[in-house]
Amino acid sequence: MDWELPVIALRAKVMLPRTLDNVDVGRPKSKRALEEAQAGDNRVLLLAQRSPQIDDPTGDDLYSVGTLGVIKQVIRLPDDTLQVLVEGRERAQVESFLPGSSLRANVRTLPEIGDNRDDMRIKTLTEQIKSAFEQYAQQNKNLRLDSFHLENLRSLKESGPLADVITKYSTWDVADKQAVLEEVDVGKRLELVYGFLSRDLERFDTEKQISTRVKQQMDSNQREYYLREQMKAIQKELGGEEGLAEIDELRQRMLEKNMPEKAQERALKEIDRLEKMPGGSPEATVVRTYLDVMLELPWSEMDEEHLDIAHSEKILDEDHYALDEPKERILEFLAVRQLTKDIEGANYKAPILCLVGPPGVGKTSLGKSIARSLNREFVRMSLGGVRDEAEIRGHRRTYIGSLPGRIIQGMRTAGKINPVFLLDEVDKMTADFRGDPSSALLEVLDPEQNNTFADHYLEVPYDLSKVMFITTANTLATIPRPLLDRMEVIQIPGYTLNEKVEIAKRYRIPRQLSDHGLEGKLEFADAATKKIITEYTREAGVRNMDRMIAKTTRKFAKDFLDNPWNDVRTVDEEAVRKLLGVPPFRDSKAEKEPQVGLAHGLAWTAVGGVTLDIEAVSNPGKGNITLTGQLGDVMKESARAGIAYLRSRSENFNLPSDFYETRDLHVHVLEGATPKDGPSAGISMATAVVSALTGRPIRGDIAMTGEITLRGRVLPIGGVKEKLLAAHQAGIKHVIIPEANEASLEDVPEAILNDLTVTSVKDFEQVLDIMLLEPQTKEKTEFVPPQADGEPGTSPTTQA
Repeated sequence: MDWELPVIALRAKVMLPRTLDNVDVGRPKSKRALEEAQAGDNRVLLLAQRSPQIDDPTGDDLYSVGTLGVIKQVIRLPDDTLQVLVEGRERAQVESFLPGSSLRANVRTLPEIGDNRDDMRIKTLTEQIKSAFEQYAQQNKNLRLDSFHLENLRSLKESGPLADVITKYSTWDVADKQAVLEEVDVGKRLELVYGFLSRDLERFDTEKQISTRVKQQMDSNQREYYLREQMKAIQKELGGEEGLAEIDELRQRMLEKNMPEKAQERALKEIDRLEKMPGGSPEATVVRTYLDVMLELPWSEMDEEHLDIAHSEKILDEDHYALDEPKERILEFLAVRQLTKDIEGANYKAPILCLVGPPGVGKTSLGKSIARSLNREFVRMSLGGVRDEAEIRGHRRTYIGSLPGRIIQGMRTAGKINPVFLLDEVDKMTADFRGDPSSALLEVLDPEQNNTFADHYLEVPYDLSKVMFITTANTLATIPRPLLDRMEVIQIPGYTLNEKVEIAKRYRIPRQLSDHGLEGKLEFADAATKKIITEYTREAGVRNMDRMIAKTTRKFAKDFLDNPWNDVRTVDEEAVRKLLGVPPFRDSKAEKEPQVGLAHGLAWTAVGGVTLDIEAVSNPGKGNITLTGQLGDVMKESARAGIAYLRSRSENFNLPSDFYETRDLHVHVLEGATPKDGPSAGISMATAVVSALTGRPIRGDIAMTGEITLRGRVLPIGGVKEKLLAAHQAGIKHVIIPEANEASLEDVPEAILNDLTVTSVKDFEQVLDIMLLEPQTKEKTEFVPPQADGEPGTSPTTQA
């Protein structure tokens, strides 16, 4: 049947046929629809809104299937809302909505189909629904249904009305109830209702199981709480209340600490152990110490890293003069860090930097400057003399007085998980029966492994992957190869004279004057500074220079207290000589005069390059060869190889043909208290022997370095840069190096090369052509190197 009916929109509610329900009407359109219905035959169409948030719904906002109802009673409430009692009659389908100030629609009623009481399927579903709804009513806490209504439901025989009434009383959402309303097939409607009931019953069972488990857990917690309270009471009677308060505080702090799961689990386990121990037992003290370490270690606390290349470069230049190559490499490293910091998924494994150079050149202070430029904490750990593996990994807690390793202690001191960690003097570790600390460092300095560093004391993995490790060393020779393989080496050479003067003027002198209270009262002349550097120190770095400046300043401080002055005094060369005494390093100008049997060699040491004076004498004898000066095996073999070559070429060099039978040779390297080794003095010792046998003087203004072979070839050597620096510092103006070492000159500072004449040779005969003078020559002659084709006039490979 078709009707034209006013429409009342229902918000969050579905009206079903054969039910009686109250509807609140408050919106203007709904009130007008109600008035129209009352003015007619009290019939109205009740449609549910698709969204309850819409205040003024249109036809598109309503479901198309609703319930045709009859208004039974209208009550006006105090807030002007109308409470309408409506009886649902039958389902109705909207054909079209009519225009107007209120909602009106042409509707068509929907008759039910398939309501056959004799159908066994319908009967079975009806009984199952009744049984399921009884369980639903018992378990649904939100459903308030008395026994009267339940009895009425049980007495219902018709299947369609049963489904509608159960849907009315259920707590399903609007979509579920609307689905039941729209289903005109009774059998399908029963299946739909039974499915919703079964779904909710299963949910109720699950909630019940969860509730049971929670209750059991709560009962267990309450029991534990009760027992703890009893323990507190007992402890209080025994005077141990403070201990329990400490336990609670430790547990609370541990839970607040942002630890990894394994670490927190271990710490809480130790707290439980501590709680059960007598307060004064030795084991309790061990556990407390362990918990203190765990709480004081940084697990997630980080410094906000300042990655700005310009800022870092400014700080490095402020703190260090020269050192251009090390600074450049550090800035390259920081540039990569800056570029990859904000890239999602970037996993840049920072290399471990190893700063290698002589003492006093600024390796440790470079590490401090890097930390300052990055705004990170700085931790220094000296490895000099460390011989126990437990120093790195810590001791197991089974030992009395056990402690974590120095790595973990350093992290504890830093208080952040991303400090700059300087491992100083990594080349001076030793090993004994207690283990090899360098092997323990392999894990620390491996970016692929150190995110799970295992300290024996902690017994839980600790993440070191965010730490920036920097190591320092004086030499690479004593660093184990596997450890060296994990580091990127940055060589830091010694300083030139001009660089030392600038360092003294910019940094050391102002600092010493400030430390000694003589700012504005004293200044150093450049000549005095140079005198201190050249005559009172012999070093690649500036540590002794700083010590001499401090010594001079102290003497002026005492003089100022005895005889104060008002003007600014200047420290000159005479004052340096008077205050510091006799210079410990003699002037080598006299040694630059040509002499028979005296050659100047160059050597490399852990503290930088040095000059070697090599003497040779030839005495009547039986061909004995004596080598003195604390020479190592390699150096002795090099000397014997050179003499063997001279014996094979005695005619070419105008040597006595039987010198190996009639002459005894003695080669001595000065400063005999210092051990020496290596092949680089080979050409120097051979030149001294030729001079001693022929009587031809050797030029004293030239130093040389190179290994000699049995065929007279001059082989390449190491440490060219350091050796040229040593020659320049000693006043040498001309140096001979192997031809194969020409490429190494690129590492030498330009200021040094501009002040030196460097000649490269590949054969020992070239060395003699340059170094030996004629016996009758008494005065120093001008050096004219030979041409490559043997003609005099130009040097084959001379670089300045």
